[in-house]
Amino acid sequence: MYSMKRELKLNNKEVSQMRGMAGFKRVVYNFGLDLLVASWQFAEVKATDSKRIDNIKKVFTQVTMQKPENSWMKNYPSTIYQSAFIDLKNAVSRWREGLGGFPKKKSKKKGDSFSVYKTAGVYPEKGKPALPFTNRVTIFAGKQIKLPGLKIFRLKERIDFICSSQTFTVSRTADKWFVSFVLGAEKIPPILHAVERAGVDLGVKCLATVSDGSKYDMPLTTKKARTKLGKLQWRNRNKVLGNKKLQVFASNKAKKYYVRLSRHHLRISNIRQDTTQKMTTDLSRKVYNIRIEDLNVSGMIANHKLAAAVSNNCFYEIRRQLVYKQLHYGTKVELVDRWYPSSKTCSCCSHIQDMKLSDRVFQCKKCGHSQDRDENASINLKNAPKDKIRLA
Repeated sequence: MYSMKRELKLNNKEVSQMRGMAGFKRVVYNFGLDLLVASWQFAEVKATDSKRIDNIKKVFTQVTMQKPENSWMKNYPSTIYQSAFIDLKNAVSRWREGLGGFPKKKSKKKGDSFSVYKTAGVYPEKGKPALPFTNRVTIFAGKQIKLPGLKIFRLKERIDFICSSQTFTVSRTADKWFVSFVLGAEKIPPILHAVERAGVDLGVKCLATVSDGSKYDMPLTTKKARTKLGKLQWRNRNKVLGNKKLQVFASNKAKKYYVRLSRHHLRISNIRQDTTQKMTTDLSRKVYNIRIEDLNVSGMIANHKLAAAVSNNCFYEIRRQLVYKQLHYGTKVELVDRWYPSSKTCSCCSHIQDMKLSDRVFQCKKCGHSQDRDENASINLKNAPKDKIRLA
């Protein structure tokens, strides 16, 4: 499966429409979460979270939406509130399984998003699947896209081929709106890789050092963008984006500043994402067995001296991308135990000695071997014993 994301080219009326639909989903999600938490107080009610949410959905459609003050809800496609309840089910399920925290209420500050999908299709028999492509939206090549239940919207970047999808997610980042959808396509992974096994050492000074001698650095544009962001925040440190409780409304200059601030954050995020995507793709294409260290990222961020550098280099994101790209490129990612002394061990004679973080060159006190600290660690990760390795 492949996903595609394109920026929408909207006028003021269309932006208001998008904000309204995102607000509708936010209201429904928060409504369902409040009623779900309230239903847990009744111990005599024995039902799963999924059944509770289904009953809450019936209350919303049969009672809440029928009230005169909520007549505005009928102006939007029904798939918006249906996808909101689906998202709530997934969030509660992840929390129950220990894969995430307890679901939080949606807010404008976290960004706007909503999903729409095509439900109609040609079904030959009851209980049988729909005919192929009858329950999907056909997307033609060009700079336009038709969203199910809505009209045709313009795109800033063209689509070069004809494709189809069923579900479309519209999201806002800064003041830009994007639409993303999934294409049903399969990729045949490569049969041969140039390198059989390689160790990858993630660091602060250098983003990644590979045992075959190659290195990947975070571009200097990230540092320049962060410096520019810090100066912008300092110059506008007294601006406040209003306060609803105190009935303080934000000035036009404050609104413009926060839009500009969000654009700077978006630029930094795009640089990081582009760097990590290219690095993990390049590694997955040329190396079959990738070995990385099982880093305690949350513990490293707790150190205020390393927090900024660790967060900027996206250690966990690199690991996540390498793991999910295994199926795409036919690779095998292995995690080396976090207590394995890869930086303190000599790659030639296996002598272990203490090293400070400030020591950037490994000088072996036993055999005299001298090598860059990160290169030495990457070789040790490549040759780590089997009892210190587990599959990612």
